[in-house]
Amino acid sequence: MSQITPRLRADARRNSEQIRSAAIGAFQGQGLTVPLDEVAKAAGVSKATIFNRFGGRIGLIEAVIEEVVASELFALIDRTRTIDGIGERIAYYLTAIRDLQYRQPAFNDVLLQTYPDSRQLMEICRVGSEANEELVAAARAAGVLRPEFTAGDLYALVVDNALALKHGERPHRDDYDRRTVYLLDGIRGRSSASGERSSASG
Repeated sequence: MSQITPRLRADARRNSEQIRSAAIGAFQGQGLTVPLDEVAKAAGVSKATIFNRFGGRIGLIEAVIEEVVASELFALIDRTRTIDGIGERIAYYLTAIRDLQYRQPAFNDVLLQTYPDSRQLMEICRVGSEANEELVAAARAAGVLRPEFTAGDLYALVVDNALALKHGERPHRDDYDRRTVYLLDGIRGRSSASGERSSASG
């Protein structure tokens, strides 16, 4: 029995790592709603094994969400805070967020709060909301955003984009990036626009 138990533990660890690896690839490629059957197949285990090891979809998501979404999003937020000019900070943040949305379907599932029972997903949403509020407050105070533009507006724009990417036809990357520029132009305030014109004329 003493020889069998370590082997069973080793098999369990191997299965868990295979499931984690398969889940990361599936979630990054297709989002958090990917069928668990596909994850199980990629991991070379049964669907029941996923439930045995992780308790189901929520447990599996929480086991890998750091690698799938959280680490990149939090790094993006930290990088935004290091940028000196508030106009440049807004441009970087919104461009980077939309880039993450385009590349990582799982991020859109987080934004849409597809699994509200996941504490980790809701915590990611909370951190993102705080970053939005902090950024918009600073930008409005500096006059680089339209005075009526709110953190709620920024959130709505990001969520609308998440819905479009998840349920609509995926745009070509060049078109997508061009629309990001249009979006930035649309929310900028007068001081930001006049500053850009002065720089261009100079």
